[in-house]
Amino acid sequence: MTTDKQTRVAVLLGSTRSGSLNRRIAEHLRDNAPAGVTVDVVEGLDTVPFYSEEIDGDTVPASASSLRQAVASADRVLAVTPEYNGTMPAVLNNAIDWLSRPYGQGAIVGKPFAAIGATPTPYGGKWSHEHARHSAKIAGAVVVDGIVVDVAAVEGDPLTDEAKVQELLGALDALVAHEAEVAA
Repeated sequence: MTTDKQTRVAVLLGSTRSGSLNRRIAEHLRDNAPAGVTVDVVEGLDTVPFYSEEIDGDTVPASASSLRQAVASADRVLAVTPEYNGTMPAVLNNAIDWLSRPYGQGAIVGKPFAAIGATPTPYGGKWSHEHARHSAKIAGAVVVDGIVVDVAAVEGDPLTDEAKVQELLGALDALVAHEAEVAA
């Protein structure tokens, strides 16, 4: 099946540091996306207030509205994140909370989702990625099975290792190739 449609992937970045390894991974994926794929790194997760129903009414904070619009306009969602104390960073968890509302209709509902990334530990962020997938699934995303890239960056920059780069690009390819479930 051939299509001229551009597939848009929204990247939720778990790290807020400007030069972080996970930001560099996200930017590498953006800059090396295959033909027909646009990768947008969603900026400003650190400016989105903590989710509260008290501020999620008729007037939503601009940063939360921008986040929702970025994900709503995407075909796929990819979390690229480190691990903080054995789980996902608060900015990523908060983003998923905002994207899950309104219940059953949030911007992430029905979107194919994957979580990948790197940390300078032997485990490569696997708990963070597992927790992000779990939270996104509860929020209504369609977590794509088999996309697991937990890069242990203990021995250096994985972007200088061609095998690791191909593994990261392969995760993007698998997410894009996943057929979204059609709602009945």
